[in-house]
Amino acid sequence: MTKRAEAKYKIDRRMGQNIWGRSKSPVNRREYGPGQHGQRRKGKLSDFGTQLKAKQKLKGYYGNISEKQFRKYYAEAIRMKGDSGDNLIGLLERRLDAVVYRAKFVPTVFASRQFINHGHIKVNGRRVNIASYQVRVGDVIEVKEASRQLALVLEASQLAERDVPEFYEVDHSKMTAKVTRIPLPAEVPYPVIMEPNLVIEFYSR
Repeated sequence: MTKRAEAKYKIDRRMGQNIWGRSKSPVNRREYGPGQHGQRRKGKLSDFGTQLKAKQKLKGYYGNISEKQFRKYYAEAIRMKGDSGDNLIGLLERRLDAVVYRAKFVPTVFASRQFINHGHIKVNGRRVNIASYQVRVGDVIEVKEASRQLALVLEASQLAERDVPEFYEVDHSKMTAKVTRIPLPAEVPYPVIMEPNLVIEFYSR
């Protein structure tokens, strides 16, 4: 079982936004942060604070991945050709747990990480149990046949709160997904505005 550093709804409340678009998010009822000081009026954020919040929001969205791992994605993004912000999103969207979540095989990105670690996912016919595995264009991801009738999987495929993006070919009858291309940030169906360029600025300081 994976170690979750923080509860996903606590991340929502700290950010003041429903970053996964979940109907049960506490932000839908109250937008202030957690704890006894959560309702205090917050001052205007500095440039550093704005960049930090953009980083925490993006990092939290992908299952609150570790700072060490997130910094590695930044380092890889600036080495690649093209816009570093676009590259960062492309690397995050190629994580296996992000693909399994996007394909609606599981209801949350946290569940996706656990689902992969428990050996329920195959990539190109081979079992992969590393959530951060980088999927390539053309790879076929599938739920292991013995796992396709799990309540978690059946529930996720029926979720109405999000759709499968156009950059995947998904067949829920066979529980397979194929990555057709790496998306641009504007194409990724984030429920809130993400600002990858601010993340790049944060680490470039």
